[in-house]
Amino acid sequence: MIKKILHILYQPYKWLVLLPFFVLVTIGLSFIALSTMAVFGPKPGALCGVVWARLNAWMTPVWVSVRGRENVNPQQSYVIVSNHQSIYDIYLFYGWMGVDFKWVMKQEIRKIPFIGISCDRIGNIYIDRSNTEAALKSLNMAKEKIKDGTSVMFFAEGTRSKTGEIGPFKKGAFMFARDLNISILPVTVSGTFKIMPPHTMNVFPGHAKMTIHPPVDINAWKDRDISELINYVRDIIVSGYKKDTMDVRNCRS
Repeated sequence: MIKKILHILYQPYKWLVLLPFFVLVTIGLSFIALSTMAVFGPKPGALCGVVWARLNAWMTPVWVSVRGRENVNPQQSYVIVSNHQSIYDIYLFYGWMGVDFKWVMKQEIRKIPFIGISCDRIGNIYIDRSNTEAALKSLNMAKEKIKDGTSVMFFAEGTRSKTGEIGPFKKGAFMFARDLNISILPVTVSGTFKIMPPHTMNVFPGHAKMTIHPPVDINAWKDRDISELINYVRDIIVSGYKKDTMDVRNCRS
């Protein structure tokens, strides 16, 4: 009952403060990013992405915890693989991942005003999921960007979870890692599903967690079936999710 009352009380803030703030911050930082990138290259755009993510998370508000930063070498490139629960996952990675990376994004995002063109100029990778040949071409072109400490980010399920549970992983990220001979960096995201479930505007403050696991050396898997690698990485990510779920239950008890 208390939670329902809090949800009701939060609605005026969501519509009158949070949503207008998101629109203004997105437009303003997109304009700054596009203007500065024209002169200084993609780095100002990446910095604007960090500011954009943190401001929107803090205004919700969302409390963010990150574990496992010691598992990342900023000078090394990775194929970052994560589960996907909510649009707030994007805030977590932009705002708190702390490494230079490019997203693999669905083509539809390119059509979003300001966000689409900014993501394109930063160097993120759009793929057309309805056209396998075009998607493969986009990924092949993207390989040139993944070097000298720049990583690539995949949501391995291919879409947001409808239940909050982690679904099956697609093989694109793992084939990409094999082709480039780059280690996979598994990341578990939890808590964001309750902050904003997919395909809704039902936003509510909460605690989001990101767990960065030790990298998986792709060379140890080059002679094994790709499905074994997929299952191994998925098990790592699921283990982090289960730990976070147990931590929440223990706190409540």
